[in-house]
Amino acid sequence: MTDRNFEVEEVTQAKPVAKAPPLRAMVEAEAAAEAGAEAAHEPDYLEGFLKPKTDAAADDASTSLVEEIVAALRQIHDPEIPVNIYDLGLIYNVEADNGHAVVTMTLTTPSCPVAESMPGEVEIRVCAVPGVQSCDVNLVWDPAWDPGKMTDEARLEMGML
Repeated sequence: MTDRNFEVEEVTQAKPVAKAPPLRAMVEAEAAAEAGAEAAHEPDYLEGFLKPKTDAAADDASTSLVEEIVAALRQIHDPEIPVNIYDLGLIYNVEADNGHAVVTMTLTTPSCPVAESMPGEVEIRVCAVPGVQSCDVNLVWDPAWDPGKMTDEARLEMGML
């Protein structure tokens, strides 16, 4: 039998954990890094809320918002498969209108271990996108998911190409 030694350290306060920057800031920082320059300024997330939208601007904004939602969905990974849920083909549709998002998705099987938690995680991530005030996640089983819904990148990642 081996003798075990434990060290105990008492702390009065935990060290603060650095928070990840918002998605838009990360994308702009990467683009600036590729261009060889530093980001000029922090994005103003209130800008979209304070300016009145025209119909053409609303269409552009909803398209842009859908793209940001898709980028947020690409950050969610299936715990059993090392691929994000968007490239895996689990997201069937993303709509955004007046700050309300609707995501239609499925899971690999109805008995998926994350069947209870995945829709909630999708809702939290989508609501974290600047410009989204509410989100509905519709979990559907028809059409059923199959590997043919995966992107080529996902198939390559899983060694199926």
